[in-house]
Amino acid sequence: MIEEYVKQDYSHLLGLSGFSDVLLTDHFSLYDGYVKNTNALSELLRSEEPGTPKYSEIERRFGWEWNGMRLHELYFGNLSKEHKELGAGPLREAIEQSFGSFDAWKLAFSSIGLMRGIGWVVLYQDVSSHRLIISWINEHDGGHLAGAVPLLVMDVFEHAYLRDYGFKRVDYIGSFFENIYWKAVEARFIA
Repeated sequence: MIEEYVKQDYSHLLGLSGFSDVLLTDHFSLYDGYVKNTNALSELLRSEEPGTPKYSEIERRFGWEWNGMRLHELYFGNLSKEHKELGAGPLREAIEQSFGSFDAWKLAFSSIGLMRGIGWVVLYQDVSSHRLIISWINEHDGGHLAGAVPLLVMDVFEHAYLRDYGFKRVDYIGSFFENIYWKAVEARFIA
């Protein structure tokens, strides 16, 4: 028997500045659905015959649910009630080297988050060149950069902000930046 994927508990984020508990609780419920569906599809893949149309469609759906689960884990994992700036060190140096300055990176990351549409903004590190790259993921299962490690993930689907901010995505992005858990981002970084 293959072990199921375990839902992570992010209730410690309740009370996060700029995010209502109702918004966070709803967002956690959405994440719970991705974990449940990842487990259900994993089980179905073990019971279906590979190469059949049914198996292929389950496999396609698995990528959506898996990435929905993992992207939410990365997103919640890079949020914290600890309001700290990114200090000097290898990650800040890499950001400055890749984007010219921290402020230039922050502007670029925020600007991508303000693009029309739904999706994710991700600061990646290319494992080959170690260069940092910002990318937009339109849907969970498409747009990921092959050979790149997600360092910082921002959810810009409406469920991440609409309840608290309406259509003022720029205000949500401001709150996101105020709540980045830089220790988690630094732990994902390959120095």
